[in-house]
Amino acid sequence: MKNKQFKGETLENKDIIDLLPYSEPFLFVDELEKVSENGISGTYTFQQDEFFYKGHFKDNPVTPGVILTECMAQIGVVCLGIFLLKDTEPENCSVALSNSTIDYYLPVLPGEKVKVVSEKVYFRFNKLKCNVKMFNAEEKLVCKGEISGMIKANE
Repeated sequence: MKNKQFKGETLENKDIIDLLPYSEPFLFVDELEKVSENGISGTYTFQQDEFFYKGHFKDNPVTPGVILTECMAQIGVVCLGIFLLKDTEPENCSVALSNSTIDYYLPVLPGEKVKVVSEKVYFRFNKLKCNVKMFNAEEKLVCKGEISGMIKANE
């Protein structure tokens, strides 16, 4: 985002999404609902024509667990990390996931909207660790777990 200064300013939810290092077809964030120092929540709708449904599974498409984990990481760790870095220059940072432990309970089908809720466990020494949950439109738990990431300033 050229000509936009964030240092010392409050980031708007749309600004956070614009700063994500992803683009379609690998952007899994539609909207951020709540953002605070302690957590974040946001949504994504898995469109019927997503690239991964063609082969997972034949004649019975289901969202792969690795994609659900990626959605949870993008909303629950990367977006939160960008917000937590608002007093620096978040557009000059990158995030690398360092660990995830996820348990899956329900499938996510094409066309489903999910909500990700993340609570910060800690953010220190540029490592962000969060407890993350994903819910479907019926507010049933789809998956939950812990995701950690390292935030690094780009040279």
